[in-house]
Amino acid sequence: MNMRKITSLTALLSFVLLIATSIILYVVPAGRVAYWADWRLWGLSKEQWGAAHINLGFLLLLTMVLHVYYNWQPMLSYMKDKAKRFRLFTADFTVALVATLVVFFGTLAGLPPMSSIIELGARISENANLHYGEPPYGHAEMSSLEDFSYKVKVDLAEGLERLRTAGYQVADSKQTISQLAEANGVSPKLLYEVLKPQAGGQTAAMPEDPPGGTGQRRLADLCRMYQLDVDKIVAGLAQQGITAKAEQTMKEVASAHGKDPHAVYAMVYQLSLQ
Repeated sequence: MNMRKITSLTALLSFVLLIATSIILYVVPAGRVAYWADWRLWGLSKEQWGAAHINLGFLLLLTMVLHVYYNWQPMLSYMKDKAKRFRLFTADFTVALVATLVVFFGTLAGLPPMSSIIELGARISENANLHYGEPPYGHAEMSSLEDFSYKVKVDLAEGLERLRTAGYQVADSKQTISQLAEANGVSPKLLYEVLKPQAGGQTAAMPEDPPGGTGQRRLADLCRMYQLDVDKIVAGLAQQGITAKAEQTMKEVASAHGKDPHAVYAMVYQLSLQ
């Protein structure tokens, strides 16, 4: 066996798979939605894809270290001038360094096209969030059935009856929604729709407390989630001194007026009741 060839081929294969997992993680719904709806791709959950991505990254790192070790002399030759003298900042190295730094710091500064890539990913994920549906509150699947019923205003006894009538096995009200879902082979979201049938679909009433990720959600998407007239909401906010555009995120609207996104959400909630 040739270790140099094995190293190079392992680096290539791990790189290809790392790119694949990166693309998958780029478009998946937010964690709160993925866990709530039991999102899977090719049978793997977001958590499994994330774990595979991390370990492939470590494998690539290890093979790249070995690759540098086995190809040290050729790499040194890349850093020599025409007189064969070693120079770190050759023209080629400088171009590579500048390109890397531009992407790194451009991303931190929110400059295009780096910002456009981030925004595209956020938009794809947000569409997935809307498609699969938001949990009633953050990490709802981790609540016990008893606590969950209380928080979503469902009578525990009635909820248990609905679940059992639908054929779901419930051993104890102390079980978490996630445990119940796993035991019955369904998603936490489906259990919620059985517990509180009117909660299913995009026509659910707007909750008084903002769901997770509200700050990053566009006003137009928030209105679409709860069947609100975005033009009416924008006009209502304007009457309260808040200038907003449908394409702005809740965080952007709030920041422009020195407010917290939750405060703007509360205004939208009150407008939804009118």
